[in-house]
Amino acid sequence: MLSSALESLALNYPSQPAVNGLAGPVTWRELNDHVCRMATILTQNNIRRLAVELDNGLPWVIADLACLKAGVVMIPVPLFFSEQQKDWLLLSSSADARLATSGKESWHTLDCPNGILQQRRVDVPVPLAHDTVKITFTSGTTGEPKGVCLREKGINFTTQALAKRLAPLGIERHLVVLPFATLLENLCGLYLPLTLGVETVVLPLAEVGFRGSSEFDLEQFITTLTNWQPQSLILVPELLRLLLLAAQRSPEAVRSLKFVAVGGGKVPPALLLQARKFGLPVYEGYGLSECGSVVALNVPGEDKPGTVGKPLEGLELQVDANDVLHVSGPVAMAGYLGHSDSGNAIDTGDIARVDDQGFLAIEGRHKHIQITAFGRNFSPEWVESEAMLCPAVLRLVVYGEGLTRNVALVHCLPGHEEQARAQLDALNERLPDYVRIGPLIFTDEIAKPPFVTPNGRLRRRAVYHHFFC
Repeated sequence: MLSSALESLALNYPSQPAVNGLAGPVTWRELNDHVCRMATILTQNNIRRLAVELDNGLPWVIADLACLKAGVVMIPVPLFFSEQQKDWLLLSSSADARLATSGKESWHTLDCPNGILQQRRVDVPVPLAHDTVKITFTSGTTGEPKGVCLREKGINFTTQALAKRLAPLGIERHLVVLPFATLLENLCGLYLPLTLGVETVVLPLAEVGFRGSSEFDLEQFITTLTNWQPQSLILVPELLRLLLLAAQRSPEAVRSLKFVAVGGGKVPPALLLQARKFGLPVYEGYGLSECGSVVALNVPGEDKPGTVGKPLEGLELQVDANDVLHVSGPVAMAGYLGHSDSGNAIDTGDIARVDDQGFLAIEGRHKHIQITAFGRNFSPEWVESEAMLCPAVLRLVVYGEGLTRNVALVHCLPGHEEQARAQLDALNERLPDYVRIGPLIFTDEIAKPPFVTPNGRLRRRAVYHHFFC
C-alpha cells in the first residue's frame, strides 16, 4: 500500500518536494526512482533481510521504502546500540545483508549508491511469520535486545488510521527529530507523511541537536526549527521540556507548528498545559512496538489532558482485573523474533483506565508498582513524571517498597541542589501523602551507564539494586 502511494504521488505530483534536507529537496518522482533502483538491487542479489545501520537521511528513507517494494524484511539498527548489541541483532535476525557507512570483514560488498551494501550467506535463517516486513528491536535494556516482528497489514492499518485522524490539520511539512530506528518516528515521520503526501525534512541527528544518545543541544534545535519552520514534530517527554524552553527563548522558532505529538513516557498534564500557554500545540499519545507503535492519540477537537487520547478506530481495548491494558486488532505484532505468533491480543503490561468518554489514561508499568510500609500501592512513574515540572531537576527516581517514607534519587542542574529541593517540596504539596517524597539523595550517577540504556531510558532494576538493596 505504501509503495503504491509513492507511485501515485510520483505520477500525480512529480515535481513537488517529498524529502528535504541539507542536500536540498527530492521530489516525489525522484524519490520513487531512487526507491525503484534500490529495490532492483535488493531483488537481483536475492537479499531477504536487510539490516540498515545509518544516520537519519535520504539513504535511510530509500532503503526502507525499497525493502517494502521488494518484499525484503527491513531491520533498523539503532546507532546507540553497543557493538555487542549490534552483533547480536545481526546474528539473531539472520540478516543476510547490511547497509551502513563502513564495512565488515568477511562480508561481500555490492555496488550500491546509497551506502556500503554488504551481503553474507545465512544457511539456516531463524523462522519468521510469512508476512513479517520489519523487525524492530527494543531499546536495549539488556545485551540481547528483543526483536519485534511487524506485519505489513499492521503498519498499513496504523498509518491509515493516523492519516484519517490528522488529515484535517492540513500539515504540509514534518521535521524528523527522533532516530528513524525508533519505530514511532519511522512510522509517523516517514510512512504517515507519505500517506498524506506531506513533505518530510530529514536531517542528520546532530543537525537536529543530538550529541550522542543522551545529550541534546538546545541552541542547535532552535536554529533547526527556525530555519525549517516545520508544522509537525514527534517528541519524547524530555524533548518536550526542551521545546518549551525553545518557545520561551525564541518564539519565532515555533510559530509554524500545528501539531506536536509526545509519547514514549508519561507526561504530566501541567507540562502540557504550560506548553500550550506558550502557543505549543502539544498532544499526548501512547503506544508500544508490539502494537505497531501507536495505540491512542489526542488531537485537536478530541483532546483530554491527563489521558493519551482515544484509541485508533478499529482497535479494541480491555483492562483486566489487575488494571493491565490489553490491545486487540490488526496492529498486533507477528511475535517476538524466534518465538511463535503472538495472536491478535497484546498484553501491554501497562496499568490503565478508560473513562466514560473513551479516553485512555496510562498510570505506569504493572511490574513497577510498589507497596509502602502502610500497604499503599503506587506507581513511581507518576511521581517521576510530575517532577518534570521542576526546572532544576533533570531526573528523579523514586523508591518506596516497604518504607514508611519514599526516598528519591535526584539528578539536578549543577549547583542547583537547593532550588531542586525547594521545587520538590512544592511538588509534595500537590501530591497525596502516600506518594510524597521524603529523603533526597543527590547524585548524577542515575544519568549514566549502567543505570540508563544507551538511549537514556532508566534501568530501574539496576538502580534499585545498587542504591537500595
